Amino acid sequence: MMRAISILGSTGSIGTQTLDVVEVLGDIRVAGISGNHNIDLLEQQVRKFRPRLVAVMDEAGARELKIRLADTSCTVVAGMDGLVEVATMEEIDTVVTSIVGNVGLKPTFAAIQAGKNIALANKETLVSAGQLVMDLAKEKGISIYPVDSEHSAIFQSLQGNQGNPIRRILLTASGGPFRGKTIEELRHVTAADALHHPNWSMGKKITIDSATLMNKGLEVMEAKWLFGVDTDQIEVLIHPQSIMHSAVEYEDGAIIAQLGEPDMKVPIQYALTYPKRVANPFPKVDFTKRNHLTFDHPDLDTFRCLSLAYEALRIGGTMPAVLNGANEIAVDLFLKGAIKFLDIPRLIEKTMNAYTVKYQYDLEDLLEADRWAREFARQAKL
Repeated sequence: MMRAISILGSTGSIGTQTLDVVEVLGDIRVAGISGNHNIDLLEQQVRKFRPRLVAVMDEAGARELKIRLADTSCTVVAGMDGLVEVATMEEIDTVVTSIVGNVGLKPTFAAIQAGKNIALANKETLVSAGQLVMDLAKEKGISIYPVDSEHSAIFQSLQGNQGNPIRRILLTASGGPFRGKTIEELRHVTAADALHHPNWSMGKKITIDSATLMNKGLEVMEAKWLFGVDTDQIEVLIHPQSIMHSAVEYEDGAIIAQLGEPDMKVPIQYALTYPKRVANPFPKVDFTKRNHLTFDHPDLDTFRCLSLAYEALRIGGTMPAVLNGANEIAVDLFLKGAIKFLDIPRLIEKTMNAYTVKYQYDLEDLLEADRWAREFARQAKL
């Protein structure tokens, strides 16, 4: 019997690549999808993959799409309620959560409550609510399969080693477009400069996060919750070639790594087919051409977002949600030209310093911390 999945964020980079993977696999049905403003692409996806349900976050877009799809049997729903509906469809077993930002929190929680496995590409869910998410997943007996290339690599490096203590996780980073730059050189970089990533093709927000190294900071936070390790066991390594996607070192000093071309379709496929590995036409590594792999420590003084992420994780409580909310606003302001590149960590730090942490919290407390951080960051004077 053919499996059914839904995809939250089907018009984004991960969402479109997930649909490519589904097409290659041929044995998975897409029952539900969601998007925001890209109505043209949503219409194309509905006509090609024939989902039963499509959610549009933008209400006006939902009305327009409903008119366009009047000749189909697809139901169009809107807003957060629509996202939750797509995430909890009765016939699906897995939800691919590829929405960017904290908007992914509620539908991911709803999916877990409904007993759906999660193919997780929305890192903010674990950044803001890691403890709550992992506790609920355990309670409901569902699996969370990481889609991020680094977390997929760690997940793959753990296979067959259950019960063997981890000494450290080696989380790799390309270093982004500004690797090796000094603070002085970064004073006047533009959004266009920051959006030019050397190895990966991604959405705007995650590409800016890669340039500041905040993306790696968010991945450190994600790794802590996914793999149950201490913060100090996660070490970031700058690896410009993006061939070793991450590794696990065990107590005996053995390091097991997952390597491959920088192609998100491989980790997406593994999340959908686990524990099976399935042949595909995606690029394969030729080590006679990829014969120069280098590693270095990150420059935490120049790229302070990574330091701030470690700090928020060590503080704990609701602080990671505040860091995440402030970062989303800072990135948006930078993309709009309202602040400079080096103002991003300044704005995040100012927001964190102004906040009083809660250590007893539920999902609503985390959403409130996120709202507070966004409002503070929008109005803060640097």
